[in-house]
Amino acid sequence: MSQECNFSTSLLVGFLSGAFVGAAITLLYAPQSGKRFRRDINNKVQDFKEDAGELFSSAKKTACEVVNDGIAKAEHIVSEAKTAADELLTDANRMMSDAKGKVTHAIKTGK
Repeated sequence: MSQECNFSTSLLVGFLSGAFVGAAITLLYAPQSGKRFRRDINNKVQDFKEDAGELFSSAKKTACEVVNDGIAKAEHIVSEAKTAADELLTDANRMMSDAKGKVTHAIKTGK
């Protein structure tokens, strides 16, 4: 009977300790009053909006810089390609003139 009493007492102490700890945790994590809770949520929403606005502005600025850099690089590449094409045309015209001259000279000397 003594063991039964010890077991019952231990069980009761454990149960009461668990209830006390549970009540303490419940009080610590209890929600705030409605007005205060809504105000806190509103503040968090405002903070989120400001952060999102800053991120959007930063992303927009970065995107504009990337686009402008891309345009500048594309213009440079087009300019280099145009210069190279002009040089090729000049070289082709010169080679054609040289070939015409040689053919004309060969025809004249052959006659």
